[in-house]
Amino acid sequence: MTTDRGSPQTGAEAVGQVSRGRALVAVAGLSLALFAFATVEALPVGLLPQIAHGLKVSLQSVGFLVTGYGLVVMATAVPLTAVTRRIPRRRLLAVLLALFTGATLLCGTAPGYGVLLGARVLIALTHAVMWSVVASAAAGMFPVRVRAKVVATLFGGSALAQVLGAPAGTWLGQQTDWRVPFVVMSGLGLVAGIAVVGMLPSTPVEENPAATAPAPDRFRFLLLVVVTAVVIGGFFAFYTYVTVFLTDVAGISSHSVGAVLAVGGVGGLIGTGLSGTTAARSTRATMTGSVAVVTAALALLVVAGNRPAASVTAVTLLLLALSGMVTALTSRILHIAPGNVDVASASGSAAFQAGIAAGSFLGGNVLDAHGPHGAAVLGLCLAAAGLVLLLAEDRLSRLAGAVTRPRDPAGGVTRPRGPAGKVTRPRGPAGPCN
Repeated sequence: MTTDRGSPQTGAEAVGQVSRGRALVAVAGLSLALFAFATVEALPVGLLPQIAHGLKVSLQSVGFLVTGYGLVVMATAVPLTAVTRRIPRRRLLAVLLALFTGATLLCGTAPGYGVLLGARVLIALTHAVMWSVVASAAAGMFPVRVRAKVVATLFGGSALAQVLGAPAGTWLGQQTDWRVPFVVMSGLGLVAGIAVVGMLPSTPVEENPAATAPAPDRFRFLLLVVVTAVVIGGFFAFYTYVTVFLTDVAGISSHSVGAVLAVGGVGGLIGTGLSGTTAARSTRATMTGSVAVVTAALALLVVAGNRPAASVTAVTLLLLALSGMVTALTSRILHIAPGNVDVASASGSAAFQAGIAAGSFLGGNVLDAHGPHGAAVLGLCLAAAGLVLLLAEDRLSRLAGAVTRPRDPAGGVTRPRGPAGKVTRPRGPAGPCN
């Protein structure tokens, strides 16, 4: 299999803009920002009863703080990223983190539900743009050959939020007041903003070597977006109801579910690191491999039955593969995105959120009709469909090319002609495309 490292000369331009030490600090600051974003996104889940009691609203109203957040990100990621695509990234990221810091602090001081909801909407709007631009902003400071590892380091922050941020925030809110974790995360957002302002280079967007992909391919990118929505839909059709599955099907005590998910979170950290290494060789193989492990893990859950060890193993593999898929998806977009990489990343983020919403909805309907085992079967079917599409990528790409290739009046396929009418073979972009 060919690799997709790209041209090292492209990355050299970025290295000249900022020292390696400064670039590493900037990436650490951005990773801290993603840690804070991911923790704040999840906090209402763990603190749902406390928030409902404190604000005297229903549990369903607090639940909408999570559902509505995802819907806002899904609907606004692409248009907001397109509108802000020409703003220098240091300035844009500084504004986003300032808004995040203020809105998160507002969450922690909100006098009522309406203010809390409005603050969550503002955080979701900053999330929509942040997740779209952060990868190219970080990757542009490094040579192409190490960008996948940079992306893995970057998203290590969001993976760590699942293991440490959300559980610790939930514990802190339970021991003190639900508002305290939001205030703490606001402080982390401020620290991340200071790091970004101080260390990220202030260069025009068009001078960022990661703003355009080395091997743009519109069809492969569109296929990637579809696969992302389908596979994430499959993942969340099961994972939204993982607690019910572990207790009712696997026979695990409800008191042990937290420990199982913590082990899975550690698996997610491992998956992020592994995918950074493998994606440096081939983003396509890493994406396919991650989806294959998601499919295999769901298959193990379907057949595990009342075997706690098998279910714990499957959940760990599932979270490991999901984290690997996030890194692989971002690295793949950096490599094949048509046009502006940030807008393409926004499309990937929207597909991710759409998969979460659709998967949770479909899984809930199947859960009501067939129980948690049925939700696992649905997840397996969707993940397997995504895997089939990835494995058929080359064939589908050729078919798409045959359909769109112009034809001559006699009905034959036309080919570009060189000097003296000599037929030439069309060539793809410089460098490998796998």
